[in-house]
Amino acid sequence: MRIRSSVAAAPPPPSAPGTSRAPSHARAAFRDSLSVGMAFVPLGLAFGALAVRSGLDWWWASLSAAIAFGGSFEFLLIGLVIAVTPLASIAVAAFMVNLRHVFYALSFPLHRVPGRLGKAYATFALCDEAYALTSAEKARSWPGPHILWTQFFLHAYWAGSATVGALLGTLIPQSVTGLDFALPALFTVLALDALRDRDLRHRRGLRGDLWDGLWDRLWDRLWDRLWGGLPTPLLALTSAFVARAVFPDQMLLVAFALFTAGLLVRHLMTTAQGPNHA
Repeated sequence: MRIRSSVAAAPPPPSAPGTSRAPSHARAAFRDSLSVGMAFVPLGLAFGALAVRSGLDWWWASLSAAIAFGGSFEFLLIGLVIAVTPLASIAVAAFMVNLRHVFYALSFPLHRVPGRLGKAYATFALCDEAYALTSAEKARSWPGPHILWTQFFLHAYWAGSATVGALLGTLIPQSVTGLDFALPALFTVLALDALRDRDLRHRRGLRGDLWDGLWDRLWDRLWDRLWGGLPTPLLALTSAFVARAVFPDQMLLVAFALFTAGLLVRHLMTTAQGPNHA
């Protein structure tokens, strides 16, 4: 009787891996992407409404958001399509605007994403917001499915809001303002979060080797302040002002090109001065 009771009370065999973990990854990714996704909504609405008011069909905004998924480039693409710009010029503009994604790939945790299809979609859906979320301190423990679900939800937020904006674009009154500020506000919040995580890691490092490396860390921080070049926000504003003054008709493309060139020059100067200070 005791043997039978012990056998009857034995726990059931564990379920196959992946059957119960996928929903938990999806729920966790939904929570992590919700704040950024809510910022996507007004931006996507503005993009869809702008596409319809520019004379394009509503499905054009949905198709662009789902397939191109280029964010700021999609706003530029509306003007290029309306002006019947040659494909070669559109390709050059897309390359210049999205050139920053090449640098994202250097530290994006693609090695954690399972499967070829998963890696292909993670590469396709890599946007500024996805990179900012996956490069944060808390994202270092995210498994591959969590990263994929996060990118999928961001993709869905953008495509869904762009479709709704295109369908309801004519109903949005002209007096509504502030939708165009959603993108700068979103990047401002992401930049503040990144700086906060960086300062937190720096303080933890200082507490870890307080007596061994305190002077070295303080000197490195002072060196970065003095010789690290222009701050990134100031460099972006300078690029925008120069593009506005010199090429007002092509401000977005020229500003991105100047900003990318400025980042490369600053990196080369900092790298060249590094050995001298070491």
